[in-house]
Amino acid sequence: MTTLSRIFSILNKTSIILLIPICCLLVLSAEVRAQNPMSRFSSMGGGAKGGKGDTLLKHRNNLEDSITLNFRYLDSSRLRKMDSSVFDFYRKFPVPWHYIDLGNFGTASRDLVFSPNLQSGWDEGLHAYDVYMLRPEDTRFYNTTRPYAEMGYLIGGKAEQMININFTQNIKPNWNYAFQYRLINSPGTFNSQNTNHNNYRLNSWYQSRNKRYQSFLVVIANKLGSSENGGLKNFRDLDSSTLLRNNVPTELNNSQTSSNLNLFSSSIHTGTQYTTFTFLFRQQYDIIGKKDSIVTDSAVIPLFYPQFRAEHTVQYNTYQYKFFDQKPDTGYYHSHYGIIFPAPYIIQPGFSSDTFYKKDTWRQLVNDFSLYQFPDSKNPQQFIKAGVTMENFHGDFDSSSRAFYNLFIHGEYRNRTKNQKWDIEAYGKFYLGGYNAADYDASISLKRFLGKKVGYLQAGFQNADRTPSFVFTRSSSFSYGTDVYKKENNTRVFATLEQPLLDLKINFNYYLISNYTYFTAYSHQNQQSGLFNVLQVGAEKLIHLSRHWVWRASLELQQKAGPAAVNVPLLLTRDQIAYEGNLGLSNLHIAFGLDFRYWTGYKADGYDPLTGQFFTQNDTTIRLHLPDITPYVNFRIRGFTAFVRAENINTAQVRTSNGFNFGFTKYNFVAPGYPNTGLRIRVGIFWGFVN
Repeated sequence: MTTLSRIFSILNKTSIILLIPICCLLVLSAEVRAQNPMSRFSSMGGGAKGGKGDTLLKHRNNLEDSITLNFRYLDSSRLRKMDSSVFDFYRKFPVPWHYIDLGNFGTASRDLVFSPNLQSGWDEGLHAYDVYMLRPEDTRFYNTTRPYAEMGYLIGGKAEQMININFTQNIKPNWNYAFQYRLINSPGTFNSQNTNHNNYRLNSWYQSRNKRYQSFLVVIANKLGSSENGGLKNFRDLDSSTLLRNNVPTELNNSQTSSNLNLFSSSIHTGTQYTTFTFLFRQQYDIIGKKDSIVTDSAVIPLFYPQFRAEHTVQYNTYQYKFFDQKPDTGYYHSHYGIIFPAPYIIQPGFSSDTFYKKDTWRQLVNDFSLYQFPDSKNPQQFIKAGVTMENFHGDFDSSSRAFYNLFIHGEYRNRTKNQKWDIEAYGKFYLGGYNAADYDASISLKRFLGKKVGYLQAGFQNADRTPSFVFTRSSSFSYGTDVYKKENNTRVFATLEQPLLDLKINFNYYLISNYTYFTAYSHQNQQSGLFNVLQVGAEKLIHLSRHWVWRASLELQQKAGPAAVNVPLLLTRDQIAYEGNLGLSNLHIAFGLDFRYWTGYKADGYDPLTGQFFTQNDTTIRLHLPDITPYVNFRIRGFTAFVRAENINTAQVRTSNGFNFGFTKYNFVAPGYPNTGLRIRVGIFWGFVN
C-alpha cells in the first residue's frame, strides 16, 4: 500500500504539468487524426431526429482512419457501441443530474430519488462517495480493430479540474487490454472544502483461438479524499459584505481557510479518506458445444457455440475508510457526539498526538464457481446459471478486529429471444451460513415488444431480506449501534414503458420497506419496525418544438405513505430547451440552450462528517430560491467534443444596502448548513484518437 500511495502522489503532482503538452498535441493532431463524420443524433439517446444511438464508425476501411470498436460488461455477453452524442453533459460527468453534493465537486453526494439497498450480504454501509468510485461491474471489455484513446479535461471555476484518460488496444485479434485514469481536484468555494480523488483501472479480455476459453482481468484502485467543514455556523453570514466566501465561519476546521486554491494542492487537515483496491480474475471454459467456422478469402475463422460452460472467479478486495481531524474542536465533538478529549482513540503513524482519528479497514477474498447451460447453443443470450460462492473477511477497527465468512448459492436465468421481442431475466441468491446466514435476494424482469404503436413494456419484482449494513454494528468505528437490529426486508415492484415513436419513456416504482435502519442525527441511529411504502412515477419525453429546437423533459414524482423515516422531494425535474443540429455544417454536431433543474421543498437530510452519513432530520425545510439554471453549448467536430456551461446563473443578486453590489451569491441550499456554489463556469474537452 505504501508503493501505491507514492504512485498516487507522483501522478497527482505531475498531472497538470503533463496536461499542457498533451493539449498542444491534441490541437496539432486535429487534422491528421480526423475521423469520418458520425451518424445523426438519436431521440432519447442522442438527438432530435430519432433512430439508434450516435456511435463510432461501425465498418472498417483499411484506406481510412476508421475503427470498429465494441465493448461488453463483465456479466453480459451483449456487444455494445460507443456513444458520442453531445446533448447531455452528464454522460461525461460522474455525478448524475438527480444527485446533490455538499456544494463542491467531489464532496459527499446522495440521490434525490429514493433507492433502498436491494442487495443481500455484507455491506460496510459507507456510500456517500460511491459516485466517484470505479467498480468492476461498470468495467468495459473492448474489442477493437485499431488502438483507440480518449483524453478528457474539464476545468471549472475556483481551480476545479477533472482529467480522464481512456486507452484500449488489441494485442492480438482475440486479446484486448484497456486502461483508465481519472483525477478530480477541486478546492471549493468555502473553507475546508477541497477534494482530491484518483482512480485507476486496468482490464483485459482474452479468448482462445478455438473460442472455448476466455478470461477477464480487472484491477481497480480508488483513492478519494475530501475535507469536511461540518457546514456553515450561520447561513446569514452569506449576506455579509465584509466576509470572503472562504472566511465564512464553519463548524469544523474553522482556523484553516481555503487560501490554497491551486491545482496541485491535495492536503486535507480535517476530512474523509476512502481507499479501495480490487483484483478480479474470471475464467470460463466451454466443456460441451458445437464447432463451426467462417471461411473467407484469406483465412478460416473458427467458431464455437457453447452448450455447457464452467466458470471460476477469484476476487480480492481491500477497503479503508477513515476520518481524521488534526486540530479537533472540543466543543463541536462534545456537543454533537458526547466525546470529551483526550478521547480513547489510537494515534496513527504520520499524525500528531492530538489528531482525532476513526478508521475501518477490510480485506475480503471471494471465490465463486458457476456452471452454465445454454438451451440454444446459437443464442448466447439464453442460459441457465448456478453457482456457489465463499467469502472470507477480516476487519480492523479502532479498538478491535474481526474475522468471519459467508457461504451462499446463486442461480440465474436469462433469455433474449432472437427476434428480440422477449427479454427475460431472473436471479436469486441465498446465504447458507456465515455472518449473513439466511440473507437472500431475488428478482425477475420481463420485457416484451408490443408493436410499434405501443413500444416496449417491462415489468419486474425484487425482494431482499438482508442483514443491516456493518456500520450499524457495535464493532465498526463509525457506529453507535447496539447489534440487536433485525433483518431489513425491502421489496420493489416496477414497470417501464418505452415508446420510440413518441420519444417517451414512463417508469413506475413501488417500494415496500420494513425494519428500515437509518441515521437520525449526529451519533444516533435507529431501526423502524413498522411498514412503509414509497411510490414513484417518472417520465422522460423529447418534444420537438421545431425542426431543430427541442425540449427534453425528465420528471420524478415521489410520495411516501406510512410512518416512514424517509424524506423525499415530491417533485424533481430537469428540463433542457435547446437547438440540436449542425447549423448547415456537415462535420458539426451542436446543442445549445438552457438546462433547468428544480425540486420542491422538503426536510432535506443532514450530513454527519464523522460517520460519513446523510441522516434523516425533521426540523429544517430546504427550498430553492429559483431553479438551477445553466446556459450551455455542446458541440462535436469529428473526434473532438466540447462542453461549455455557465452553471447556477440563478444565484445572481443585486445589493443596494451599502452601495451597489452585484454578485452570484443568492445560493440554493442542498442540505442544512450546506449551500450550493454560485456561478460556476465549466469547460470540458474530450478528444478521441484512432492510431
